[in-house]
Amino acid sequence: MTTEVMDEQDFSQPIIRRRKMSATNDATMRTVIVVDGTGEFVTDEPEKSGGTNTGPTPLTTVVGSLCGCEAVTFHRTAGEMGFVYEGITFDADFTIDIRGRSGDRSVRPHFQTVRMEATVTTAESAERLAAVVEETEARCPVFNLLKDADVKVETVWIRRAPTA
Repeated sequence: MTTEVMDEQDFSQPIIRRRKMSATNDATMRTVIVVDGTGEFVTDEPEKSGGTNTGPTPLTTVVGSLCGCEAVTFHRTAGEMGFVYEGITFDADFTIDIRGRSGDRSVRPHFQTVRMEATVTTAESAERLAAVVEETEARCPVFNLLKDADVKVETVWIRRAPTA
């Protein structure tokens, strides 16, 4: 067994972390991304858009990252607030106006809307869930990245009682 003793972290100064990745594209719609020691993933486009459909689209990975980031941020926040839960399931979708990515500069090329529904399985009250959600959304980097890009982000959080 190993015990580690750490000093309290000083949050008065910036704490910068860097993650590295490399990406390879062979003049197609498919890109292989290798992330600093944690594995790789592929982005691609559907066949009807000229891709090979071997991975999610880059925009889809952003919405997937929103779900993952909300889950991680919720977990950390819930722990700090003593909120007990069994898990979260996410359903998400987005809309884009493809005129933007097709060259029409009067239309933004990214998301018009992003909608995410999160169902939290917990015996905690709706009020306690709302408090954790409020703090989660204030802290979540991907959620705030989308909001700062002026994307209409709609989140719906649902409390589901645990099954006996």
